[in-house]
Amino acid sequence: MSRRVVVTGMGCISPIGNTVQETWDALLAGKSGAGMITLFDASKHKTRFAAEVKGFDGVALFGVREARKMDRFTQFATVATQEALEQSGLKIDDSNRDRIGIVIGTAIGGIGTIMEQAEVMRERGIDRVSPFLIPMMIADSAAGMLAIRVGVRGPNMAVATACASGNNAIGDALETIRRGSADVMIAGGAESTLVSLAMAGLNVMGALSMRNDDPLTASRPFDKNRDGFLMGEGAGVLILEELEYAKARGANILCELTGYGTTDDAHHISAPAENGAGAAMSMKLALANAGLTINDIEYINAHGTSTPLNDKSETAAIKTVFGEQAYKIPVSSTKSMTGHLLGASGAVEAVFSAMAIRAGIIPPTINYETPDPVCDLDYVPNQARKVSPQHVMSNSFGFGGHNATLVISRFEE
Repeated sequence: MSRRVVVTGMGCISPIGNTVQETWDALLAGKSGAGMITLFDASKHKTRFAAEVKGFDGVALFGVREARKMDRFTQFATVATQEALEQSGLKIDDSNRDRIGIVIGTAIGGIGTIMEQAEVMRERGIDRVSPFLIPMMIADSAAGMLAIRVGVRGPNMAVATACASGNNAIGDALETIRRGSADVMIAGGAESTLVSLAMAGLNVMGALSMRNDDPLTASRPFDKNRDGFLMGEGAGVLILEELEYAKARGANILCELTGYGTTDDAHHISAPAENGAGAAMSMKLALANAGLTINDIEYINAHGTSTPLNDKSETAAIKTVFGEQAYKIPVSSTKSMTGHLLGASGAVEAVFSAMAIRAGIIPPTINYETPDPVCDLDYVPNQARKVSPQHVMSNSFGFGGHNATLVISRFEE
């Protein structure tokens, strides 16, 4: 029998809150994190709004010397990890640091640093580029910096599977503990891609909503009039522990991570398979991995990006897996409020899934006004709902055809 893995701490920084509780309260209130972009001059862009993290000052949090060594996505990961560790009560010392590891997912990594230093080189010359450029821009910067900061020497890696990165990071951490390579894993995702180049690239792909006149209603997953996603930023982190290890130290167990499935569409670099076949297989694998049936899942936190293709294909995939049971399962997209955090989305949504179990309430899909005939499930429209799920499924799908599904369950002995 494989080792059971439980969650003992959670951390989150998002466009609607700088802690788990702030974010959760905003979710249940149906609050959107959208607004006009302040991080750069977006006046010439087709999309001039996004979901920015509010009131964040890396220098104030870390000091000038430390902040200048960390890209914004690494700073987000650090803040979320600090919150998660504090909640877990985990003490790291020489007795356990070799058995504690880290996996942090990110879709793009330090693109803000790349853009900033490219401008420095253009304006001031090649010798003025920061010596921290490479360490700050690489995708494993967050995982590596966190290991130094908290002093852990176990398995350490970054996962880059586009918008599935957060789920893949948590799933890979789950398997690392199950196979006995670590007793504790710090796992999640972080992203900060609100820079001019990234917005321009997504705009020319037609991926972003262009509701500049009303950003708060721009993200409308599963709604017939959806026109693209809302770009966001932030981080989510879970502290995962082998059950007996957690019990031995008297940890407060929040929930259990029971299932993980991951596949690839092998279809198109940016568009999902129309019938959602790869996504469906990811969900089936996660169910089997958790030892559950379709009747056990009582809430699905959808990938739900608010793009025409994703929402259609994800709905089809859910119906493929669950059949008629799909119509009985509440399915909501919290991206309607947080925006799409790319590589961090799965991680923050894992936090939301755990909170739904603990609080006995599921967050809504806001801005749902006009039903789409091809998206005909129960999307928990506009109002949070009192449901006390035993098992929650959370989906993340990414460019490159990556699919990753987690199953999170109420902990029982």
